[in-house]
Amino acid sequence: MIYLDNAATTWPKPTGVQQAMLEALNLGGNAGRGGHAASLKAQRLVHQVREDLCRFFGTDDPTQVIFTHNATHALNQALFGLLQPGDHVITSSLEHNAVTRPLKVLADQGVEVTEIMVHPDQEFPWAELDQAFQGNTKLVVTVHASNVTGTLLPVEQIGRIAHRHGALYLLDASQTAGVFPLDLGQLPVDLLAFPGHKGLLGPQGTGGLIVKSKVKPLKPLLYGGTGSVSESDEQPDFLPDALESGTLNVVGIAGLGAAMSYLKAQGLKQIQEREQALCQRLIDGLKEIPHLILYGGFRASSKASIVSFNIGDLDSTFVAYTLEQTAGIVARAGLHCAPHAHKTLGTLEQGTVRFSPSHFTTEAEIDRTLEAVKTVARDLV
Repeated sequence: MIYLDNAATTWPKPTGVQQAMLEALNLGGNAGRGGHAASLKAQRLVHQVREDLCRFFGTDDPTQVIFTHNATHALNQALFGLLQPGDHVITSSLEHNAVTRPLKVLADQGVEVTEIMVHPDQEFPWAELDQAFQGNTKLVVTVHASNVTGTLLPVEQIGRIAHRHGALYLLDASQTAGVFPLDLGQLPVDLLAFPGHKGLLGPQGTGGLIVKSKVKPLKPLLYGGTGSVSESDEQPDFLPDALESGTLNVVGIAGLGAAMSYLKAQGLKQIQEREQALCQRLIDGLKEIPHLILYGGFRASSKASIVSFNIGDLDSTFVAYTLEQTAGIVARAGLHCAPHAHKTLGTLEQGTVRFSPSHFTTEAEIDRTLEAVKTVARDLV
């Protein structure tokens, strides 16, 4: 198998992740739900990973790190926790459904939504963004890198414009956390949503939301037991407890902690350079294949490690199926849960085939993939 679907979930996981999860499973305690030794060990584990994430993302307060099930959960918590009827929010046409669908629900409830057209192959529409702000604009929310094309958005400039207009900035780092440096001590980002199972190399069922201190308290998505102020019927009003009702995924958090230790040992710079070199090798080979259409530009240095393409007018899912059946290549095809991005690209009907190598991918695997795509293009178009 040649695994090129790391934008959906990374594989393989680093050595140590499985062992850390097994050890956590054998702790025998529930974090924050008891004073016995097993519970305290679980609680210390959770706190350690919270502190690790705090340092990893350049914040200075571990309580601002909220554990979630995934990035979708984190984005929903941020959007529904912050926006109210009468508010205005600005977003882009490259968003994943994890942003688009919550915003549709909020729009039905009276939140005004403006979507600016961002084309992966064109300059960012600065004038359109600046003109979109209104007196009631509370939030700007964008992806850091498109999960369809890998296109990186100029998040620092977007955040500064949002702040100039008095709005907050929510960043979806689903395709960049764990590969690109994200220093919230420097970036003008107020809320950061991230998954644990993609670039951070942890297990599925993990993720988080980082909330800077300037953000007013968010309305919780869930209410219930937190292991704190249990005598009160009211939800705690302090972080992280206010937004972490119910038992945490301690086993998954342990795996995420082990994955972060691996990332620290490897270094983000080395991982990013490795992925971009593999991505460039892939782009250089694909653009030479007749009938193949590439989306999102030819420079790997300006994108996450994602390459989307089509072969003539062949259905993208058929191409991906053929590649897996004939060459063992695992790719993603279709709309990638981002239909607005496909409308922007003009691929809503056809979808795209998406390759997303990781730093574990080898040059030989890239070369074998290119040969397989050449064969499909030659035989089927």
